[in-house]
Amino acid sequence: MTTTRLTRYDRTMLRLMNDRRGAAWYATAARRRLAVASHITLTVAIGALMTHFYLAEGEPLWPVAATAALMLPWMVATGVINGATRGLLELRQHALDERQSAERSRVLARSHRVTTLLLATAVLALLAAGLADGDAPKAYAAPLLVAVLVTHWVMPLWVAGLRVQDEPTEDDVLEAEALGR
Repeated sequence: MTTTRLTRYDRTMLRLMNDRRGAAWYATAARRRLAVASHITLTVAIGALMTHFYLAEGEPLWPVAATAALMLPWMVATGVINGATRGLLELRQHALDERQSAERSRVLARSHRVTTLLLATAVLALLAAGLADGDAPKAYAAPLLVAVLVTHWVMPLWVAGLRVQDEPTEDDVLEAEALGR
């Protein structure tokens, strides 16, 4: 951590993000991948429901109700990933140590590259659809741009969740100490 004094908010967030009571949810790489896959699936489902609501004329409000029902598991999955990363993306920069700060920079750079490729793909898809149809599909432009925006927003969380390393076990620590002597 830097020499900047932590505010009460910073200390509360540090305590919350380093709380190990939920560690069983993300203790292994497979569980972390499952949490990220669940989060991606829920994000896509929520986006699809909102797109359906946007594009369907005269539809009842069931997509909004289904979206509201999916928000709770989406928030739980977000919390699991944030717990696994120890708040890498949620804590303020001055509350991170040097290793965490460097990891945050790597995560943000990688997610930026992936999002840039996704945005380029979305633009090419709209242009290709416009060439095939003679006119760009205006009805799909807004939902597609919202989908790319949401993906840009959550991509760092997904990348960070996939990059987290397992916590060292007691055997690993004892082995390292034995090799160090």
